[in-house]
Amino acid sequence: MIRTALSLRSPAGRSGRLSILIFHRVHAQPDPIFPGEPDARRFDAVCGWMKRWTTVLPLDEAVARWRDGRLPARAAAITFDDGYADNHDVAMPILRRHGLAATFFISTGFLDGGRMWNDTAVEAIRRCASPSLDLRQGPAAQLGLLDLSDWAARSRAVPRVLNAFKYHEPAERLHLVQAVADAAGAALPSDLMMRSEQVLALHRAGMQIGAHTVNHPILARLPLEQARQEIANGQSALQSIVGQPVCLFAYPNGRPGDDYKAEHVRLVRELGFVAAVSTATGATNSASDPYQLPRFTPWAKQGLRFAGQLLHNLRSAARKEVRV
Repeated sequence: MIRTALSLRSPAGRSGRLSILIFHRVHAQPDPIFPGEPDARRFDAVCGWMKRWTTVLPLDEAVARWRDGRLPARAAAITFDDGYADNHDVAMPILRRHGLAATFFISTGFLDGGRMWNDTAVEAIRRCASPSLDLRQGPAAQLGLLDLSDWAARSRAVPRVLNAFKYHEPAERLHLVQAVADAAGAALPSDLMMRSEQVLALHRAGMQIGAHTVNHPILARLPLEQARQEIANGQSALQSIVGQPVCLFAYPNGRPGDDYKAEHVRLVRELGFVAAVSTATGATNSASDPYQLPRFTPWAKQGLRFAGQLLHNLRSAARKEVRV
C-alpha cells in the first residue's frame, strides 16, 4: 500500500519526482542534547524503510536520470552534510548492510582534527560541569545566564546560542563561541569530524563525496571572490583526497535567498559542478533547478509516520519552486 501511494506521487519517467533526504549525524547511541537526531538503531530502521518503499539511487545517477526523464518510480537519494566522523564509523556500515549508497557533502577545513564553530558551542554546553553557564560578562553577554540544570535545559540552550551567533562574520563567530567555551571551562573534543583517510574510505566503499566549502560560511555574507575561493578550494581539496572529480555541491546552511544568492548559483555552475542541493524543502520535479535541488529531513520514529512524511514532501513538489 505504501509503495503504491508513493508510486502515484512519484511515478517513473518524465513525471518522476526525486526525494532527497538530508542527514548530518548518526550517533552510536541516542544523544540527549539532540533527541531528534538519529542514532544507529533508528538510522538502520530508516534504511530498511527506504530500501522497502523507495528506489534509492546515487545522487549523481538520480540527477542524470531526472534530467533525461528516466527516473524510476519512488526515486530517492540519501545525503549527509558537514563531514562528521560518525558518518564513516556508524552510518556507512549501516548503509552498506542495506546495499544503499549515500552522498557525503564535506567541509574540508574541519578534517583531521578540526571542529565546526557550532560544535564548539554544543560541546561546551554538553560538557560544562555547572548547572548554569554565566555569560553576563564578556563578548557573549547578550545570552545572559544559561540554565544547564538537566539535559532538557541544555538542549534548549543550544539553539539559543547558535541562533545568536549564526549570521555573524566567521571570525567574530569563532570569537563568540570560544567565549562560551572559556566560560564553560570544559575540555572540547578534536575527533568529531572525519580524517582524510576516512573520506577516502567512504569513496572506496562506493559512497559519493560532494563539496560543502572549506569553512562552512554563510556564502551570502561573504565578498563574492571569497565565496568563490571557499567553494573552489573545498572542491579541490576533496578531489586531491579521492583522486577524481567532485561534481556535487551543497550550500552551507542552504536556505535560498538567506544563505546563498543567484551569484553563488552561477559560481557553482562555473566551477564545473553538475548539480547542487539546498535545504529548501520539497522534492525535485520537472521545473526544478539542478543547481538548487530541494531536500528534506525525515524525523518520524515510526514507519507509517515516516511514510506519511515522504508522501507529504512529494505533494510539495507540485507547488511553486523555492529558489533565488
